[in-house]
Amino acid sequence: MNVQGHEKGTISVRLVEEALLALRRRGEAVDALLAAAGIDARLLASPRARVSSQAYARLWLQLAERMDDEFFGMDSRRLKSGSFAFMARTAVKEPTIGAALQGMLRFLNLSFDDLSLRLEHSGGMAAIVLHEPGEARLRAFGHFTLWMILHGLCCWLAGRRLPILAVELRCPQPEYIADYRVMFSDNLHFASAHSRLLLNADCLELPVLRGERDLKRFLAGAPANILVRYRDPQSLAARIKAYLRSLKPERWPDLEALSGHFYMAPSTLRRKLALEGQSYQGLKDQVRRDLCLARLQAGEGNFTELAFELGFSDSSSFYKAFRKWTGSTPGQYRELLHPEALSKTLE
Repeated sequence: MNVQGHEKGTISVRLVEEALLALRRRGEAVDALLAAAGIDARLLASPRARVSSQAYARLWLQLAERMDDEFFGMDSRRLKSGSFAFMARTAVKEPTIGAALQGMLRFLNLSFDDLSLRLEHSGGMAAIVLHEPGEARLRAFGHFTLWMILHGLCCWLAGRRLPILAVELRCPQPEYIADYRVMFSDNLHFASAHSRLLLNADCLELPVLRGERDLKRFLAGAPANILVRYRDPQSLAARIKAYLRSLKPERWPDLEALSGHFYMAPSTLRRKLALEGQSYQGLKDQVRRDLCLARLQAGEGNFTELAFELGFSDSSSFYKAFRKWTGSTPGQYRELLHPEALSKTLE
């Protein structure tokens, strides 16, 4: 059995269990479905086991076909098979990511009975907001399935990863979230007032780069091509980011010292990062951004002190970097997350 850690192109069996939950609740057997997807049912008894993204994608498709529901029974009205393909065929005709996303949300709002989605703007940020009526709480797997569909399709349309600033969910934190951190962002928050995915609003102005000639190949590879596509937790870049997070920014090493830590020459480290489409400076910026957003989520209001702790030479440099990350000021971002603290916010 595969009980290894986060490998490239693998999914935890805990997410396999999540996908099967509605079918199990109906009292239906799942072993044949697992076998057809190439997943050994015995793996489900080992919480640390992982399956290939291709096997999980096959399960996704077969489960959707069996239930005639691409949302796996998580809304009282089925998201019928072919819905994702229809959204993709419609979205690829739009001029911008924003227009494509609005079209996707309109379609999903017509398809769901229990859920509604809308796109909101606040300053330089955009939020895909999921509304649930009353005290209903969609489980975390449902939220992340929606975000995967919407964000994954937008990334493909744009021909690049669209950085996620934060994900907030109204539901409580599930026992297992490691794969969600890899697929989406380290900046995950549960038991929040809202369920939403935050992006830099500039992403909405990006042109749709894909055409109908690209669509057939994309749909043939879906959903595997949106499951584990943009981040590899065992990559050199991911290991460097983990190392940086273990240190205070003031103690971050220069390139030569970092190379020594990873037992390679500076030129080798630089070359390997370039093959992953990364640079050391870019990684430091990403970690600073993630640390910063987490602090603001926690209610941090002293931006001068925060700038110093993140290793910026002055507040001006911090504000400039923050606007590049989010399209807004730190105060505007904090107000979006904590509107009740508006009167206390100091910039």
